[in-house]
Amino acid sequence: MQTSSPLADSKVDDRPKPASRHILAGRRNAGYAIVVLASLAFLLLLLVQLLHATGATAIGFADWRPVLVAYLLWAIAIGIGLVVIRGERGLRALFLLPAVFFTIAVVIFPTMFGIYIATLDWNLSSLEGPRFSGFNNLIGLFHDTYYWNALGNMGFYTIAVLAEYAIAFGLALLLSGQIRARKLFRVVFLLPMMLSPVAVSWMIGKSLMEYRFGPAATLARYLGWDNPAFFASPWSAWLSIEVMDAWVSIPFIMIILLAGLQAMPKEVLEAAKVDGANSWQSFWHVTFPIMLPVSITVLIIRIIFKLKLADIVINVTAGGPGGATDTVSSFIYRVYRDRSNVGYGTGLAMFYLLMIILFLTLLLRLSRRWTQKVA
Repeated sequence: MQTSSPLADSKVDDRPKPASRHILAGRRNAGYAIVVLASLAFLLLLLVQLLHATGATAIGFADWRPVLVAYLLWAIAIGIGLVVIRGERGLRALFLLPAVFFTIAVVIFPTMFGIYIATLDWNLSSLEGPRFSGFNNLIGLFHDTYYWNALGNMGFYTIAVLAEYAIAFGLALLLSGQIRARKLFRVVFLLPMMLSPVAVSWMIGKSLMEYRFGPAATLARYLGWDNPAFFASPWSAWLSIEVMDAWVSIPFIMIILLAGLQAMPKEVLEAAKVDGANSWQSFWHVTFPIMLPVSITVLIIRIIFKLKLADIVINVTAGGPGGATDTVSSFIYRVYRDRSNVGYGTGLAMFYLLMIILFLTLLLRLSRRWTQKVA
């Protein structure tokens, strides 16, 4: 009499059957159907609401709350569809979905909504309300000399980041050495970073550098400057704004570079000294190449913050004299405040955002190639 082993029986029992394959295929198809139908329904509702908002159709809702509810239902349907399609792997993917849908809600959707507003002729001082204008705001942007002047100023402000970096690197090298009262100097140099740029603009720009009774103006007169008006001429006004912004921002660059210097291996510097390298050779051939990744990181971060410069300019010069100190952010602020033109101001902001993305992408690629070349 022939008997079968338990191992052989288990192998036979575990083999996939045609019926189970059919069930798995049907389950996958059902999951895909849930995802596709939910996505099409949400997109259709969003399209109808956009057409209703632009006045192209009378079908739609009075506000965007139904779209928000549909977005939440769509997110739930996507989660259910993933679980139905992938099973346990879909359950693990559910932990990532909140971050994905949150990014869509707070980044992608507002950006798309901003692009939509940029196509409107929407003046808050008008009684007609928003009207679709197509590419009129974009055409007006290319003929706006004040906007392009502000973009040119941003080029000067961005180049000035290199000077801020050089000063911050020097301070970081100084504070990383064995000097007296090193801890005290670290706290003192970090104090400007703790102040608000608005407070700095009033404390320095409106008080210290006031041309009649300000201490800086009084000192300038004592040194021989007859009319120490720091914000009267274009170049002096630009330099004054840059000095105030650099005073607030250099401590941030310095503390990041100081952390990188303290993390450097001391054996490398000692080996350079043994080989006969002087201080400058040790810095240029050892310290600077090792610090290059940290330097590029802090420069990229500082450039991003510099591209958003607005508060000091708005409070001190309002872009003057003659737009010499104007930034793109301060100019857009005045478009919203003085002209009440929401559509045009949003168009300026969207175009500026596109330029920032392209500029930073190019800058990251060039910095990566330079780092690989130096390394």
